[in-house]
Amino acid sequence: MVRLMFPAMVAGMSMVVLAAPAIAVVPISGLINSGQVVGGGSVSVGTVQDANWFINGTAQPWNSIVNGSFPQPPWLADNSVSRWMTPASNPATSFDPTTAGFYVYSLDFDLTGFQPGTASFSGRFAADNAVASITLNGNTVFQAGPGSFSGWTAFSATSGFVTGTNQLLFTVRNDAGSGNPTGLRVEFSSSSISAVPESATWAMLIAGFGLVGAASRRRRAIAAG
Repeated sequence: MVRLMFPAMVAGMSMVVLAAPAIAVVPISGLINSGQVVGGGSVSVGTVQDANWFINGTAQPWNSIVNGSFPQPPWLADNSVSRWMTPASNPATSFDPTTAGFYVYSLDFDLTGFQPGTASFSGRFAADNAVASITLNGNTVFQAGPGSFSGWTAFSATSGFVTGTNQLLFTVRNDAGSGNPTGLRVEFSSSSISAVPESATWAMLIAGFGLVGAASRRRRAIAAG
């Protein structure tokens, strides 16, 4: 919680502190793990298209991995927090056997009613073969790291947020080769943002500064007398 504070002089010349209503600091609700069900912590089951993410701008990727069968392992096994996203309903589908291919996964989230300058998040991802870049509203968050599909890689952002709709993009590189599936897995570990102060908060601030001004004028008048 963020509390706005300011000093004010009262008649007896003692100093007091007036506190405006607290401004709520909350998680960013639109940051949803791959495979996670909207509005809850559970993940999807079976072979379904991801309800929150898009691939290459228009299509919804698939959550269709079955633990214990290729490509899990060697991919990290799905769990109760997130699942893999893939371009095809069959996760073992081989893509781009002769040249490297790129797949862009996107997640939109809305910050209307919040202060974008106070936003931040952190998380981790796994990708086959690797994440070439992560951008937030066109600003680079992660650039061509080593990546892995058998382990996690951390990412985070503390700037680049905007009022209204924000877009997070993961560009996944799939290297050439036979028996060559591709996919992305994303988990958000933390996020926070402050709400825009309500009108009552601003009114209290204005009234408080008015008290400070009145007390200052009174003190000058007493000193002059």
